[in-house]
Amino acid sequence: MADESLDRTTEKVHLPVASPPRNHGHTLAAWVTVIVVMSGSLVAALAVLFAIPWLFWVGMAVVVVGGVVGYVLKMLGFGQPTGTTARGRGHGADRAAH
Repeated sequence: MADESLDRTTEKVHLPVASPPRNHGHTLAAWVTVIVVMSGSLVAALAVLFAIPWLFWVGMAVVVVGGVVGYVLKMLGFGQPTGTTARGRGHGADRAAH
């Protein structure tokens, strides 16, 4: 019952500044990269399990290709935006004046 009598208007004063919303990598570039890298890792793991050295290196090559494909997709605009426009929106600069 004592909690109901507290003034809840001051609660927001003590909260930290919220970061701008982000999509946490839910992009085409991220998904393609993860799928290709995981596939290459699976192939390499199976090659180790069955002792097939050449297949292990094929799996490692697929992992590298996955990283390159993800980077290319990001450069083509299918990834998360970077830079000050994505990072700095509503964070710090406009709050400093208050």
